[in-house]
Order: sequence, then C-alpha cells, then structure tokens
Amino acid sequence: MPAKEELLQKFHSGILQYKRTGEICRLLGVSARSGKEALASVLAELVKEGEIVRDERGRFVTPEKLSLVRGVIAGNERGYAFLVREGAPDLFIPHRALHGAQHKDEVFVRLVGGERGDEAEVYSVLRRGVKGLAGTYYREERGGCVLPDDRRYFEEIRISGGKKRAFSGEKVFVKITAWPEGKKPEGEIAEVLGRGGDLSVEEEALILTAGLEEGFSQKALTEAERSASEKVLPEGRRDLRGELAVTIDGEDAKDFDDAIGVVREGEGFLLYVHIADVSHYVRRGSALDKAAYARGTSVYFPDRVLPMLPEALSNGACSLREGEDRLTLSCIIRLDGKGNVVDSEIVRSIIRSRNRMTYTDVAKILEGDAVLRERYAHLLPLLEAGRDLAKLLAAGRDGRGSIDLDVPETKISLSEAGEVTVAPYERTEAHRMIEEFMILANETVAGYISGYELPFLYRVHEKPSEEKASSLRAYLAELGIPARFHPENVRPGEYGKVLSSLAGSPLRQIVNRVMLRSMSKAKYSTENVGHFGLASRCYCHFTSPIRRYPDLFVHRVVKLMLDGRAEEALRMENFAENAAVHCSEAERRADEAERSVDELYKVWSMRAHIGETFAGVVSGVTAFALFVELANTVEGRIGIEDLPPDEYVFQEKNYILQGKLRAFKIGDSVKIAVASCDIGARKCGFLLAEE
Repeated sequence: MPAKEELLQKFHSGILQYKRTGEICRLLGVSARSGKEALASVLAELVKEGEIVRDERGRFVTPEKLSLVRGVIAGNERGYAFLVREGAPDLFIPHRALHGAQHKDEVFVRLVGGERGDEAEVYSVLRRGVKGLAGTYYREERGGCVLPDDRRYFEEIRISGGKKRAFSGEKVFVKITAWPEGKKPEGEIAEVLGRGGDLSVEEEALILTAGLEEGFSQKALTEAERSASEKVLPEGRRDLRGELAVTIDGEDAKDFDDAIGVVREGEGFLLYVHIADVSHYVRRGSALDKAAYARGTSVYFPDRVLPMLPEALSNGACSLREGEDRLTLSCIIRLDGKGNVVDSEIVRSIIRSRNRMTYTDVAKILEGDAVLRERYAHLLPLLEAGRDLAKLLAAGRDGRGSIDLDVPETKISLSEAGEVTVAPYERTEAHRMIEEFMILANETVAGYISGYELPFLYRVHEKPSEEKASSLRAYLAELGIPARFHPENVRPGEYGKVLSSLAGSPLRQIVNRVMLRSMSKAKYSTENVGHFGLASRCYCHFTSPIRRYPDLFVHRVVKLMLDGRAEEALRMENFAENAAVHCSEAERRADEAERSVDELYKVWSMRAHIGETFAGVVSGVTAFALFVELANTVEGRIGIEDLPPDEYVFQEKNYILQGKLRAFKIGDSVKIAVASCDIGARKCGFLLAEE
C-alpha cells in the first residue's frame, strides 16, 4: 500500500479524485482485508488533516475540486458567524448555514454569494475549537443544561453524565464530550465554581475556559528546585560582574529577566543587554521543559500570574536580583554617535545587578528629581547615556519607517480591601528606553542567526493584504488624507508617514484605530519574512526567556552556535516548525484570556459609577451600536435603539453611523452616563448624556 504522501500525490494528479474506498482499493491493487483496513485508516487520517474531503455522494476529493475555503469560525452573540482566514477578508456565515459548527471550530466552507458576495455555508468541521467552557447550569425535568458565558458559543450544552452535581443557577465548568449531528452538544460538569456575579468565580471561569494551567507536576517542581539550588559559577563565561548593570521594571514586577548597562565611548556608546540564561536551568526534553512548552508563555492577570516556569526559577535562580550573581547571555553592542551599530557579540556571561530600578524612579531621575538623583548618583552616567542612545535608536527606527501605533494600555490595581482601580498605563521615557534596547538586542540576535541555515523561531509581522490595504486607502481618501501607497506592496514607512502627518490632529486617533485593524497579527515562524510594524528585516524574541518559550528556544540555538555545535541545532527542524504554530496559538490564547479578565475587572470597577457621567471617545461603530471608550480605558456600548431617534445607516467603509440629524464616527467626543454593568457578560451599557 502506498504511503500517505504518495496517496495524496495521486489525488492531486487526478487519479483518485471522486473515488470511494472500494474503487481506490481496486485502482491501487489492494485486495487483502488488512490492506483495505490500512488504506481506510490512511484516508480517514487525510480527511482529519483536511487534505481531502468527502462529497455529497461519499466520494473522496481534494477541497480545491469543490472550491472549499478553510478557516476558523468566529461566532457572534447575535447568532451569525464569520470565517476568519489569514491574509484574506472574513466571510459571513448566517446561523442557518452553520450546520452545527461553533465558535473557534476549524471548518471548510463553500461560498454561496449573498447580497455582498461574501456569504458562505459550512461544508464540514475539521476540528472542534472548544473542548470545555464555563456557564450557568439549569436543572430540567430530564437532566440539565449549561448556558455558556461566552455568547459567541450559540448552543446550550446538554449534561449527559459525570460525577459532579450542581444546583440550578450555579456557575460551572463543563467538558464537552460529544457533538451529535443535528443536536445540541453534550457534556459533563468538571468543576462547580459557585454563584455567578462574584468576581473570583467569574475570573476562575475565564481561566478554565481558556485552558490555562495554574499548577505544575511534582516532577517539574522537583526539577526546578534542583536546578535552582545549583551554585552560580563563572567557569566558561565572560565575567561581567565588574560592569555596572541594572534592572528596570514595573513596581509590581517579581521576575527580572533583563538587565542593561550603557557606557559612553567618546561620541559613541557601548550597550550591554543581559538576559537570564534560563536554558542553563531548563534542560531540553525534561519534565520542566515540557511543562514550559505546554504553556508557551506566562499569563498575567490583575491578581495573579500563571508563570511559564515554577517560582524557584522564575522568581529565583533565573531572576536577575539586585546584588546577586546570575548566569546570563549578554548581547554587547557598540554604536557610533548616530546610533548606528558598529559591531556586536553575544556571549555566555555572569553578572551582578547593582540596583533593581523601577520605570517610575528612572523617569523621575531623568526628569531631574533632586532626591533620587542624589540617591542614585552612581547610576546617572548609565541612565543619561541610555536616554541619549534610546533617542538615537528611536529616531533611526522612525527613519526606516517603523509604525508608532498608539495602543492604549490599562493599569488595574487592587487595594488590600479588594477595591479595583482602573487607569491608563503611563509610558515614560524609561519605558521607551528599555523598549529600544530590547528591540535592538532582538534584531542583533536574529541577524546573527539568519546568516546560518538553522532551525530558528523568528518573530514575524506580515504586511497587510492587498484587500485590507486598499480598504484603508479608500477610507483615508474619504477623510481627505493623502495616501499614496500601493496596496499590493505597501511599505511600513508609508503607514508611518500617514500617522506622522496627523500629529496633533483629532483624526490621528481615528486613523490609528482603523490602521491597527487593517494589519495582520505578529506570530512566530521558522521563515524570516520580516516585521512590518517595526520595519525590521530580521527580528526574533530573545529578551524574555522566563516568560516566553520562543525566547528559550532561541537561547538554545544561540548557545549551540557559540559552542560550535550547529549540527545539533539542525536536528531541531521539525520541533521548530511545530513550536512556531504552538507558541503562536499559546500567545493568542493568553492574550485573549488577559483581555477577558481585564474586561471583567473594568466592568467590576464601574459598578460604583452607575448613573454618573463621563467624557468619552467613540471607539467603534457598527450597524447596531456605538462603542465608547472612557479616559480610564473602560469601553461601553450604546445600542442604536438608545440613540436619539433618527434614520441611521451604517457606512461600513467609513465606520460611520449616518443619520439625517447626526452622524457618529470613530474618534468623536461624546458625553455618556453609565447605565448598566453586566459582570457575567463583561459589558458596560452606556447612554448618551449630552444636552
């Protein structure tokens, strides 16, 4: 019997297209029962992988023959969905055309046209995206059901068994066990969380739904403690303990995986970026390594961190603590007076951080705070040289077209009494300095490895698709903003010029949001296609191995190169391919969980402000609602039914809700009143409160 690859080749050549199992057996000369069973198993595997499908008559055929499109379902709480495809516009799927597919399922769809030509119907489900979710349990005469919290998952889950029992109205986490055709999904209760509406219950529900792990196996913990207890020795390393180095992080940071040092050399600079040598403590293939890979990244919530590595390492041996010897990989970069790199090297090293500094204190020192400047007088040359170098690096990035998107971040604080405070996260000169140094170190390491044909994880950001770039250009034209870029080959500098031309204009915020939506998401890849947003030809993640697995992998490849063991790196090719996909998915999962929990805390914080009025900015416009963002970054919804009576028409290309009396568009300033806070749905309801 031919191998799977050979079988697939015969499909693509046309020999096996539109054939049933029996016909394929005859064509391939497979007559023995064992051979037929083996062939049927391979065909089933190819179907599962999406390489072939069955048509309406049960014949096997490649998806291309049926003009099928592959993608992932993004549900909408109103019942319809979209098919999300990488590098292509979304397709609309009405509820009647889902055929049992649910939010996050990977599917094949068939285009059916529709009014706008972008309507599709689900042909088959390749992979179920949701295996478990949180919701509210309701007891019924025959068993019970769970109504999912995530309204994008349309169907109730029928509870068909399991040992756990819940009271009607309790919040539970349910594992889905079956998807019977034409019926509701079935599942069993895995955890009873408590009464909905409680902050801790709702947060736990979100964490479980995201599939995030909080604990480590005993084996992984034991390995971490054993590794952390090793003596820190300088053998085989460049001893940089005599060089001045500091960590600069947020006030509430617990793990410090990077330290910096900056020395003026005449008109130029010598920059040290020291990164914790996590790969020294986490052996490849160990239980600890497998646990870190499974997580892919640390996940940060307002009240806790789910670390990628156990505390013995993440907050202990791998954390560059003040006054303690630590093993590092150091990127040493020499630059001229204009911020151009003259030369660089990467070395195994040992350092001792002189001070644990915070962004706030460093910003105050650079602003001239007399008390702090006196206390840290020994750091002034380093910090002032760092500030000057960072400005040169930022100017250089601007010059090559790096896009400075203004994405508001949120700082959520908890008091000892449990009160939640939400405010914009302030980016100081200290933040920008560290950001510039980390970008340069990441580029330096990526450039070093790209010269060799080795398995590697690049951090890539592909340019916008031609269709999305065309839509953005049309939108800019509607606003009267010149945009001369060619959508089929847009360059980052052209996007950057558009934003720079709007400095000080109220239109900048509007364009910033729309431009962000037109761009693809950054991801990990074994192929270097560059980083569009940073206008970087070669980029990777090297600077955070405590909290990101790709950085840990990059460290391993770098060390193999430094040791002259490139042949060992070549053996990691398959692993690198899988890791790129896995780590990109883990990052997306973590990002979504962090956003969801942040939204929960934001809505929780607004309960005390129901009835109060605030100034806000329209942050989103749809055919059925406006979304308004307040100064503290909380976003709320105003339904079209709650707007002043008018005949509204949604202009999708321009993101405008146009009425005869008034129009609403992204960036408009409005005054709102907080009307409601739905904790379970994590949504605030607003009303216009203008005169």
